Amino acid sequence: MSDDGENALSVIGFIGSVFSPWYRWSGRKAPENNVCMNVATYGKGARFAMTDRGRGTLKQTKDTLTIGPSSMHWDGNRLLIEVNEVSSPPFVSRIQGTIIVTPGGITDREFLLTDDGAHVWRPLSPASRIEVDLGPRGKWSGTGYFDSNFGTRAMEADCAYWTWGRFPIEGGTRCFYEAVRRDGTEQIGSFMFHTDGRVEEVAPPPRQGMRRSLWGVRRATRGDPGSRPRQVKGMLDAPFYCRSVVRTVLDGQTSTGVHEALDLNRFRGPWLMPLLAVRVPRNFGWPKA
Repeated sequence: MSDDGENALSVIGFIGSVFSPWYRWSGRKAPENNVCMNVATYGKGARFAMTDRGRGTLKQTKDTLTIGPSSMHWDGNRLLIEVNEVSSPPFVSRIQGTIIVTPGGITDREFLLTDDGAHVWRPLSPASRIEVDLGPRGKWSGTGYFDSNFGTRAMEADCAYWTWGRFPIEGGTRCFYEAVRRDGTEQIGSFMFHTDGRVEEVAPPPRQGMRRSLWGVRRATRGDPGSRPRQVKGMLDAPFYCRSVVRTVLDGQTSTGVHEALDLNRFRGPWLMPLLAVRVPRNFGWPKA
C-alpha cells in the first residue's frame, strides 16, 4: 500500500496456480505446467493480470523465479520484481515495470495450517517497505508484505473458509491467519512481526464482524473490544474471494491494512470455473509476451 493510501499492488508467483481453472481441469498433477505471475494494481487505472502459462515458461535458480516475461530475484537484501504482463478483460493493456521489496527483517518461522503439514505459511517479512515504478501506471512507495505458502493438497480439500489480515502498527506488523477446517476445527494464528525480524505469538483480540463483500462473501477480522473494523477501500471482489483495505484498532492504535477472505465452499463449485477462465486465460499464444 502506498503511504498516501491512494495506490496498492499485489504480486504473487504461482507454481501450481491454485485459482486457475486450467490447473483444476488438468487434475492438478503437474504444478510446473500451470504457473503464473499474478499482478493486480489498485487505484487510478487499476488492472488485473493472471495468465496461466506452461512448463516451458518456468525457470528457477537459487535466487530467481522467472515465469514468462516476468521475474522475481533475491539479491541478498531485497526482492527485485520485474513485471511484464497483459491484463485480462475487460481492460486489456500492458502492466510493466519494477517493484522492490525491502524487508524490515527476515523471520525464521513457518506455521502449519493442518496437523500433517499439507499446508504451510512462511511469513518471510510481513514488515517491509515497497517501491513501485510502473511507468504511466504509477510510481510510489509504501508499506509492504512478503510471504510464501506451500501445499501438497488443494486448499479446498481441507478448509471451508479462510481469512487473513496484516495491519502495520508501531514497531512492526500485526498479522492474523485463520482457517475453518473441513472437520469443523479452527486454526487461529495471531502474531506480532517486529521490524527486526523477531516474531511474537500473541493472544488474538476479539473477532469483529464486518459487512459482507459485494458478492456476499462473509468477512471478519480482529480488533480491540468495542472497535468496529470497516472497509475503507475495495480492491478485489469475486464470488468466492475478497481483498480490501480495512481499518481496525489494535493495542489502542488505529491501523489501516490489507484483509482477505476466501469462501472455499464456493470455490469448489464447478459453475465457477468457466467464469474464472475469462479472468485467468491460458497462454495458448495470447497474450503475446
